[in-house]
Amino acid sequence: MKNDKNPIVLCVHRATTVTYKAYIDNIKAKTGKDPQYFQALAKEKGLTKHSELLTWLKSDCGLGHGHANAIILYIQNPQLAQKKILADAEKAKNKG
Repeated sequence: MKNDKNPIVLCVHRATTVTYKAYIDNIKAKTGKDPQYFQALAKEKGLTKHSELLTWLKSDCGLGHGHANAIILYIQNPQLAQKKILADAEKAKNKG
């Protein structure tokens, strides 16, 4: 049954893929801090678990959920994070 008083409006959003490098670049632009800064501070604070890092990055550092997770990857697995950054840069270079 159609309800003319409360019409349903559907919004269609184009899906965009944000690369890991773009997340890191955005964090640097907004905070002036690089991943190594957050990594050193987390080590100094003794934070290692995902949940405690997420809480700290969101509450104390003002990062959003996705940006916090990008930094957590760097803190917990810097080699993988660096590989992702380099791969994203290479893809962008070959694309443009």
